[in-house]
Amino acid sequence: MNTTAVPSAPDTGDGFAPTHVVPPDGLPTWRAPDGAVPTEKLDPLLPVRLLDRRGDWGRVLCSNGWAAWVDARPLVPLPQGPPAAGAPLARTADARKLLTRIEETLGRYRRAMEDLASGRSDGETFRRDTRGLRVGAVVDGEAVWLYDADHDRWCYCDGTAMSTLAPHRPGAPPVPPERSGAPSAPDEATRVVPPPGAGPGPGES
Repeated sequence: MNTTAVPSAPDTGDGFAPTHVVPPDGLPTWRAPDGAVPTEKLDPLLPVRLLDRRGDWGRVLCSNGWAAWVDARPLVPLPQGPPAAGAPLARTADARKLLTRIEETLGRYRRAMEDLASGRSDGETFRRDTRGLRVGAVVDGEAVWLYDADHDRWCYCDGTAMSTLAPHRPGAPPVPPERSGAPSAPDEATRVVPPPGAGPGPGES
C-alpha cells in the first residue's frame, strides 16, 4: 500500500483544518467504500478534511466531527498556506503562463455569461459552454495563490518563484465533469491524512 501525506490545511480557529470543498451540487455519502449503504448528502460548498483515499473513494471529516465516504474525484482542493517564512521557493513553473491560462478561462466564462444575459444563448448553451471550466486565484499583496486546473492543484507565488502547495492527485489527468453511480472499488494506491484530533461520530452533514 502506498501512503502519502497530504499537505496541512489552514485551521479555521476551532481546530478543524479543511483540505477540500464539496462541489456546488453537493455530494452523496456512504458508510463504507463499497456503495452499499448511503447516508446523508453533504451540502454544496461544505468545507471538509480528506482523511483517507482509496482509489476513487475518499473518507472526509466535517467540522462537527462527522465522517463518511464519498466519491473523492469532484472534491475541490483548497489553497494551503505559503511555505515557512524564509524558506526559498523551488521554481516549479512560470507563474505567468498559469496566469495566462486563468485569464483565458475566466474570459471564456465571461463571454458565455454575457451571451446568456443578452439573450444570445439559453441556459443549456451556457451550461455546455462552461462545462469543465475551473479557475481560482487569490491575490494578497505580493502573494498570489493560483489554481492549476490542468493538474488539479494550488500553487503559491511571491512574484519571483512559484511552488506547488496542495496537489490533489499528482500525475492524474483532469477529472471529467460528468460522473454517474458510486466510485469504483478501492485499488492498491491509498493516501492517508492523519485526523486533526476529531474522530468520526454521529451528526449532521
